[in-house]
Amino acid sequence: MLQIILGAVMLGLLWSIMTIGVYITYRILGIADLTVEGSIAMGAAIAAQAIYCGINPYAATLLALGGGMAAGLITGLLHTRLKIPALLSGILTMIALYSVNLRILGKANLSLLRMDTVYTAFKDMGLDKIAVFVNLGISQLIPIIALGLICVLGIIGILYWFFGTETGCAVRATGDNPQMSRAQGINTNNMIILGLIISNGLVAVSGALIAQQQNFADVQMGIGSIVIGLASVIIGEVLFGKRSFFSRLISLVLGAITYRVIIAFVLEIGMPANDLKLFTAITVAIALALPVFKSYLRPIAKSVKGGM
Repeated sequence: MLQIILGAVMLGLLWSIMTIGVYITYRILGIADLTVEGSIAMGAAIAAQAIYCGINPYAATLLALGGGMAAGLITGLLHTRLKIPALLSGILTMIALYSVNLRILGKANLSLLRMDTVYTAFKDMGLDKIAVFVNLGISQLIPIIALGLICVLGIIGILYWFFGTETGCAVRATGDNPQMSRAQGINTNNMIILGLIISNGLVAVSGALIAQQQNFADVQMGIGSIVIGLASVIIGEVLFGKRSFFSRLISLVLGAITYRVIIAFVLEIGMPANDLKLFTAITVAIALALPVFKSYLRPIAKSVKGGM
């Protein structure tokens, strides 16, 4: 049981970086950006190919960050400069990235077995031996959890600082009220592009870390990632609140971990793995429809109280 929970925590931490990226576009900018389905695979492909070619894993992860930021830039330019709707811009970039990722990998998938990754240094520090003495079978998870926690906390700290700056506030204002932002002299097009760049950069970093954790990169690993990100965002907001910006960032991480714990237990009780995407889609649909359900139930509750 502990191994299942720690495995879910490990995956939740790595996927929470992608969740934060989805939050920036979906909640802050008000855009459902499908670019993430291509940029997460792009981050994995760049990191895997770079490591395969002998580049330092940390440098490879930074290259993945750059690749994701470039993908966000393209989506932003399509939307703001060519006036293509945001949803369609993301779809176009996502489709293009499939071919780009195949070019980067050279084939459908690339193995990283017996190669150094960003987790190797943590294993060399002996972190993988912490749980060996109790024979829990979780020794391989500890270095990944440790690095994942460091990355998540670092990203939260940087984003909390950035969105408190004048530029960061301009990005948030653009998503809240673009007309008022333009009246205040803010170039909303540039702010949208910046938000998409940051979002897809984080998504690509998440893809790079996930690829190094599972020791391979696959061109199709991004399929359904937007739904996973939305599920994590909604679960985090519903269960852990959204009082301040900092608490929202923390809730995104907790939501991603909670989602992974739910998936782990659903698999444990016997749900076929092929049904996971369906389960996630239904969960997100119900969560998004909660306001509608509440509006239907409110008159019923009032009538019941009036009858009493």
